Amino acid sequence: MYPPIEPYDQGHLDTGDGHLVYWEVCGNPEGKPALVVHGGPGSGCTPGHRRTFDPERYKIILFDQRNCGRSLPHAADPATDLTTNTTHHLIADMERLREHLGVDRWLLYGGSWGSTLMLAYAEAYPERVSEMVIVAVTTTRRSETDWLYKGVGAFFPEQWQRFREGVPEADRDGDLLSAYARLMADPDPDVRAKATNDWATWEDTVISLETNGKPNAYSDRPPVELAAFTRICAHYFANGAWLEEGVLLREAHRLAGIPGVLIHGRFDLGSPLGTAWELAQAWPDARLVVVDDSGHTGSDTMREEILAAIAGFAR
Repeated sequence: MYPPIEPYDQGHLDTGDGHLVYWEVCGNPEGKPALVVHGGPGSGCTPGHRRTFDPERYKIILFDQRNCGRSLPHAADPATDLTTNTTHHLIADMERLREHLGVDRWLLYGGSWGSTLMLAYAEAYPERVSEMVIVAVTTTRRSETDWLYKGVGAFFPEQWQRFREGVPEADRDGDLLSAYARLMADPDPDVRAKATNDWATWEDTVISLETNGKPNAYSDRPPVELAAFTRICAHYFANGAWLEEGVLLREAHRLAGIPGVLIHGRFDLGSPLGTAWELAQAWPDARLVVVDDSGHTGSDTMREEILAAIAGFAR
């Protein structure tokens, strides 16, 4: 990783519909523009994201997606309305930010949920994307979220039963994600806290076999950040991210001419390799790198592949 750096410019972008989206710029003002698209949804950016790029060669742009990180209002407050927080709103925010910063084209870098948002943006605005580096590829199809919040329970039946029993009994044989979304917006702080803990415990379970990754990557977050993360995740996944099923793969032809590197851990149990493979078949300009010692939370080898891919595009 490159040495720690601080932003030379930052602010809040007024979206015009009640949101203030935090953004910052680091590195070389005359460098190659690159946008970090964080995961979650609802994770927010971290100072570590800045260190993925050579600050002498890149103009590094970070932003916190709606209602998380330093963006306002914050989803940890149950009074915050998430109605205007959808994939399509986030795509519009990215394009508004590009115009605000005077960027013509930028490299997109991100992973997990970020890969879904990057793909959706690039398919909407392919002329604005120079390259893409995507880690832990997901397209947030309902089949993918069904696997993450139910199917993978075949490996952890006891833990999945506890996750299922975290919602009211009447909801346990129905839509668990919608039930959790309701719990996380409950006015009772104890209800919200228990739902948040149950969700994070399940997420930690799914990555628990990753010997080279980060244990408890979800529950280790500060309480306010974890509350926003879990609430926004449930909000998005209960609604299929407002994307037609499979649309990002069907429309991958719109990425023609955009060089890409897809980096995926072979042992990513929550987001199996198949989605990355499908995308690589549909996007001839993308190169798939399978990291044999990694799961969803990465490894030293995965970090090296990410740094190499981004450095390669700096030219």
